[in-house]
Amino acid sequence: MTEDGGRRGAGPAAGGGRRSAEATRAAILRAARDRFAADGYDRATIRAIAADARIDPSMVMRYYGSKENLFATAAEFDLRLPDLSGVPADRLGRELVSYFFTRWEGDATLPALLRTASTNPSGAERVRAIFTTQLGVAVGRVVADPTEAPRRAGLVASQLLGVALTRYVLRLPPMVDISPADLITWLAPTIHRYLTDPDPASH
Repeated sequence: MTEDGGRRGAGPAAGGGRRSAEATRAAILRAARDRFAADGYDRATIRAIAADARIDPSMVMRYYGSKENLFATAAEFDLRLPDLSGVPADRLGRELVSYFFTRWEGDATLPALLRTASTNPSGAERVRAIFTTQLGVAVGRVVADPTEAPRRAGLVASQLLGVALTRYVLRLPPMVDISPADLITWLAPTIHRYLTDPDPASH
């Protein structure tokens, strides 16, 4: 007998039988990824995800507890960072900051993930993985000493995520009111310093 047993809404498997718990989770995640990608976080609903997975909405809540928890587990988050290796050294900070805020300004996905990460271990792990792998790789291509890439990427992430949190999630009025162009002007020199300045700890 599967974990879903004879519960209503477990959904039929491809061969006509009942899904196992593992298959049910996988079906929910597939449906959630497609629905979040198609509708965005705010418009995607548990009911729509359940319908796509051919299960009862209560099963989604049983396995994941909330829409935020499901999003934290299912979200496939690609920063789509540009290759900075061809950017002139004196423009690295501005290029990265400009890309980041142009990419995410008005996008509900990043705020949703940040909200989830603040209270949900799966969401926090997802944010760590995204910035460790994607941002770490981008930074590693441009720093003088590749062994410093993780630390420098962490410093860059602290600024980008801090601004994203205060602008998109907490919505602090001064951070919301500042224009993207002014925000880039303020932030670019700091990011540039993190990418290019000598390591002060080595002196």
